[in-house]
Amino acid sequence: MTLALTNARLIDPATGLETHGGVLVRDGLIAAIGPSVKPGALPADADIRDCGGLVLAPGLIDLIAFAGEPGAEHRETLRTASEAAAAGGVTTLVCRPDTDPVVDDPAIIDFIKRRARDKAVVNVRPSAALTKGLNGTEMTEFGLLMEAGAVFFSDGPRSVMNAQVMRRALIYARDFGALIVHHLEDPNLRGEGVMNEGEFASRLGLHGIPHVAETIILERDLALVAATGGRYHASMISCSGSVALMRRAKAAGLNVTCGVSINNLTLNENDVGAYRTFCKLSPPLRHETERLALVEALADGTIDVIVSDHDPQDVETKRQPFGEAANGAVGLETMLSAALRLHHSGDVTLPRLLAAMSTAPAALIGSAAGRLVVGAPADLIVVDPDAPYVLEKARLKSRSKNSPFDEARMEGRAVAVMVGGRLVVG
Repeated sequence: MTLALTNARLIDPATGLETHGGVLVRDGLIAAIGPSVKPGALPADADIRDCGGLVLAPGLIDLIAFAGEPGAEHRETLRTASEAAAAGGVTTLVCRPDTDPVVDDPAIIDFIKRRARDKAVVNVRPSAALTKGLNGTEMTEFGLLMEAGAVFFSDGPRSVMNAQVMRRALIYARDFGALIVHHLEDPNLRGEGVMNEGEFASRLGLHGIPHVAETIILERDLALVAATGGRYHASMISCSGSVALMRRAKAAGLNVTCGVSINNLTLNENDVGAYRTFCKLSPPLRHETERLALVEALADGTIDVIVSDHDPQDVETKRQPFGEAANGAVGLETMLSAALRLHHSGDVTLPRLLAAMSTAPAALIGSAAGRLVVGAPADLIVVDPDAPYVLEKARLKSRSKNSPFDEARMEGRAVAVMVGGRLVVG
């Protein structure tokens, strides 16, 4: 099948391309790109679709998403997660390993890949557990899990507290060419904390989570990276202290990258409001000054990746007093729209936002997607950056509906999504 997307504003963050033109897709790959792709200069068998001057860019890649299967199908399934992803312009999602059973065996990876092949409408890539059972004491078999298809190793929402285990993991990562993705939170320092530590938490009468619960783990990990040469990615940083640590590590030449949740980039602790459990997240929403520090770090390249932190929760775990409610929110469908807030405010350019949601995550997992070049997979999105809408939870594709942007006014969304040359939206 040959498909031509014409009359588009092309943005390729991988090459810096910004021009008016089109993309020719043949057999699931990009066959041509640029101003020459226009009506009158196309193959006779091409199906031509006019983009109306909207943005045409690589599909988004989300590194951290809980997809439910196996074991938590009441919260999400690979089918519903993929449909939510497609609705949000995400063409590749990476599944978290904290399922039931945990993704610490090649057979579980094989199960996820087969289910995704049969049920998902976007690309699904599995990550594997860093330690067996996510217990933080015994490493998994990196070689076997990579051979089965794991794109990186992580203990999901848990931190590995044993420094010797993390040191060994980084050594193995170096030798196997693997990537360690680590959650940053010392559970002892978190204690009974349920939101950002500060004046607002005190006024709400809630226990706070201090910044140091995050930075102490990151500082330890960076010291271990320096000692081992392992490849390391801090999954989600949330405060200026972590930004400073990452800047210093990168300046020292360490093989490190970091990500940030779209929630921490666009919301702050005030959004918790009157105990809104949809805004109970990990890492917690921080003070506005911390959010602004994250935005600045994204703009200057200190932060590499934006993730949705898609963590659906069912009604029973969210309709609780704030302190007892589960952490987590759905995010696949709103990551792009929320990120466009930073574009409209002038804080971050559109190419930089797209790079953090496509090119950079593609590089981390070794994907050929995330760029507009001939021969790359035709995982593409057409974005109307100015399309207004109000987020209604009843319209969400995700099985769970706990969005922190519930009833928010949004501006910008994907109006067409292509995965492997096949239109799944639009």
